[in-house]
Amino acid sequence: MSARQLVLRQRAELLGALCCGGSSEGLESVLDLLLSWGMLFWEDYQNVRVPGRALCANTRVLLDLVYTKGDETCQLLLAAFKQVLPEAQRAGLSFGNCRTADLENTRDDTKELHGTAIQTLQTDRPGLVRRLKDHIEGALEVLLHTGSFTPSDCDEVQLLVYTPSQQARRLLDQVRSKGEPAAKVLLQYFQQTEDHPSPFNQEAPPKECLSYQKKLRSTVSAQSHFLSTYGGTSSLSLEDIYTEGQLELAQGGSEAQPQTGALGLEDVVGLVGTLNQEADTVLVSGEAGSGKSTLLQRLHLLWARGAALHDFFLLFPFSCRRLSSEQRELSLRELLFLHCCWPDGDQDRIFQFILDHPHLILFTFDGLDEFMQSFSDSEQRHCCPTQCAPVPTLLFNLLQGSLMKGVRKVVTSRPEAVGPTLKRYLRKEVLLKGFSPGGIDCFVRKYLRDPTVATRVLESLRNNTALLGLCHIPVFCWIVSKCYKELLGCGEGEGSPQTITDVYLMILQHFFQRRASQRNTMGIGWVQEHQDTALHLGQLAMEGLGASCYVFTGTELQKCGVTEEDICMGFLIRSEDLSSSTNCKHYEFLHITMQCFFAALYIVLNNNLDRSTIPKLFQPQDRQQQPGFHRVCLGHCLTQQEGALKEANTAAETPNLQITATFVSGLLSQRHRSLLLLSCPGPTLDRKSKQVVTCLSKGIQKHFKSIPRPVEGEKKSMHAMPGFVWLIKCIHEMQDSRIARDTMAKLEVEHLKLTYCNIGPVECTALAYVLQHLRNPVGLQLDYNYVGDVGVEQLLPCLHVCHSVYLRHNNISDEGIRKLIEKGIQCERFQKIALFNNKLTDACTECFAHLLKTKQNFLSLRLGNNNITAAGAGQLAEGLRFNRSLQFLGLWGNKIGDKGAEAIANALKDSQTLVWLSLVDNGVGSAGACALAPLIKNSTLEELWLTKNCITRTGVECLILALEGNTSVKAVWLRGNELSPEEVEEMTQREPRLTF
Repeated sequence: MSARQLVLRQRAELLGALCCGGSSEGLESVLDLLLSWGMLFWEDYQNVRVPGRALCANTRVLLDLVYTKGDETCQLLLAAFKQVLPEAQRAGLSFGNCRTADLENTRDDTKELHGTAIQTLQTDRPGLVRRLKDHIEGALEVLLHTGSFTPSDCDEVQLLVYTPSQQARRLLDQVRSKGEPAAKVLLQYFQQTEDHPSPFNQEAPPKECLSYQKKLRSTVSAQSHFLSTYGGTSSLSLEDIYTEGQLELAQGGSEAQPQTGALGLEDVVGLVGTLNQEADTVLVSGEAGSGKSTLLQRLHLLWARGAALHDFFLLFPFSCRRLSSEQRELSLRELLFLHCCWPDGDQDRIFQFILDHPHLILFTFDGLDEFMQSFSDSEQRHCCPTQCAPVPTLLFNLLQGSLMKGVRKVVTSRPEAVGPTLKRYLRKEVLLKGFSPGGIDCFVRKYLRDPTVATRVLESLRNNTALLGLCHIPVFCWIVSKCYKELLGCGEGEGSPQTITDVYLMILQHFFQRRASQRNTMGIGWVQEHQDTALHLGQLAMEGLGASCYVFTGTELQKCGVTEEDICMGFLIRSEDLSSSTNCKHYEFLHITMQCFFAALYIVLNNNLDRSTIPKLFQPQDRQQQPGFHRVCLGHCLTQQEGALKEANTAAETPNLQITATFVSGLLSQRHRSLLLLSCPGPTLDRKSKQVVTCLSKGIQKHFKSIPRPVEGEKKSMHAMPGFVWLIKCIHEMQDSRIARDTMAKLEVEHLKLTYCNIGPVECTALAYVLQHLRNPVGLQLDYNYVGDVGVEQLLPCLHVCHSVYLRHNNISDEGIRKLIEKGIQCERFQKIALFNNKLTDACTECFAHLLKTKQNFLSLRLGNNNITAAGAGQLAEGLRFNRSLQFLGLWGNKIGDKGAEAIANALKDSQTLVWLSLVDNGVGSAGACALAPLIKNSTLEELWLTKNCITRTGVECLILALEGNTSVKAVWLRGNELSPEEVEEMTQREPRLTF
């Protein structure tokens, strides 16, 4: 099939792929490539990218234009799509025979044909956009200084509504319009910056260093070629299975951050989001199983192949798990060469090159939460790269910056394991938040090569929202994909997995079944049949957690009774790094969560376990205060040598014990009683189950007792901490509505705040399961989490008890909102919603219009800092026109302009309820202000926010006229508009309620 036919046949899919997120970044990236390949003329580009025209309309113009240009242009369009679209969106699309080599030849040919500076800007446009987006201010300063740009030109480039990439493109467009002299100035600026393609300042590295780089690339490539997590998953190629997770900057604070679009892998080490330019360490944090190790492995592979991280000449990857086992004192030189790659040539010269060029070196440390050492500022300072020191001292001083200042370091860890001491030395923190819905689809289809099977599995997930929420975490998605036969065999009823424990029991059955099939089929007593294996591995897992140990020697396995047959089950894998560096074999569990699961099995199935184990497991504060916890909990199974490890990092150990407690809760649910009854006496199970229920009840009540009395005039609220969320997850694992109902019976607050609590889809499922039993309506505040569209769907069962839902900064798109509104319309108590800083576009405004028309008790709608334009405001106005209850309307930081403001004003002109309206930073001019003036005459309006717009004196005069005779309006906010200081002073004197 020709490329033209492919474009025509897939037109709807290609259109949807570029428009589904509402961001124009995809379309503009495609245009960049087509311009650079010479397939579009500048006039074509201008015809496609018309400001103010809807994204989908611009995309249709591009598809029409390319189709008329013939088969070659269509082929390059498909190649551009393939290069630009994320993996999840490429699934299902056909790109024909577009080859990278052909594209590079096309680009090289184009460069040979064109020689002017303007033409260079066009042929190098994609790379220039990437390099320029982090240096906008510097480039503008040079252009302004040389007279190429005016201050007005600079302001136009730096409009707040533009992302850094869009600012870069606007700058390039402006430079082109200024002519050849401005283009030459910009190219000279690029040659003088550190981002010049030659990071060695024209100085070629010594040949020994080049040889070492080649060997290091080869070593890193070999280590990264196959997926290393989940036991290698049967030697799956990382290239074939890798699926992008959701990356987000951990900015913190309530102040709005500019929308920069999705972060890419290279943004992890790039300039985007830098908070402390003096620091060198980047933290990638995420929950257990969120894909941190795989992300790092992908970065390693891209560097080794020369496909990314071009600014780094050498990359040294470290495993904190392996470093923890290093007992020798080492120098930095020995650390690099022994643990990464030994040079064949002149070691002194290579190491000197590393010392002399720290900005060309990248260190990565995977799994800081597994490092058996806590860090504090009292650590010994060590700054000599040739002096030996304990590995923990080397690591802390590397991360802190005392050792090898200037070397970029990337560290992965779970959030709880990085304390304030280390956070002070971070350059930035990047959050890894698992798969998006498209990522789940992409991973399943990659893992299950049979399209029919993959489709059936995905349909099963869509029919089981709880399981779909779990699959947002990559490790759960892997388990579901690996155990697809068990999943498809359990139907859609209660037997289908609902909880984390259900999923891990499924993989337990899968591995046992694989061994049993060689002899006979497994019956209902499959746990009893393999009880010895479960107890052996469970004891090993529990001892390891107690000692913060995740790698085990053959001797340790033998002490716990682990046999070769137990190893063959597949839950333990060889730790190749350690086994290859010593004479004895080392083993580790498939994943840290698998170790926690076996520890939970040991607690549940061991009839001789100390009765205090479960209570202490659920009381983390007692664990920290009582150094004897591990010995009591493990039944005196630690040796004197292991006892020394009890002082390991508590912050790292607590999350693992909490995961274990979560599994214990799930295993002791009535849901699994019949499965375990053959392995453990009923009275013992009942006793342990009651212990868990008592612990959960006491833990929740402790949180309730900490609720402060409300300040007079304010509503009673509870700001829950992450520990509260963990207890809620444990209750959900037990799947007992009576426990959930009893737990919520004593919660009497009007607002439940869960901001910054790492709430994802899994936590949303648990929250909804418990909160639906609240007796009184509550405002649910989930700001600054990562709920996403999948999490929104999990929250729907508890929406009927929510009078308010706050979901600011949660990566929610139009699709998630559509489902929320469909449910919210049916909920009488649902009256307020806040969705500041999500991914909403005009596509969601029709849903909100329907909500406003239908619910005549709806009070507050806040949609600030999204991507709503004049068209969306017009749709919203259709609902406002018929609403008789709305009091608060916030559209801060959108793009509605004068037309949108006029539509809103016209719809609200007869409102008798509106008291607060915000159209801050919306490109509203005097025409919009004049249209809004009649609203001021409305006796109910108290505040009108028009800050950061482009209103001139004409618009303000209309507002002053409307304020005459009005006493209800308290303030009209007009800071940051187009008024001179003299005009501001004059108008303030005329009308003091105007705030400039």
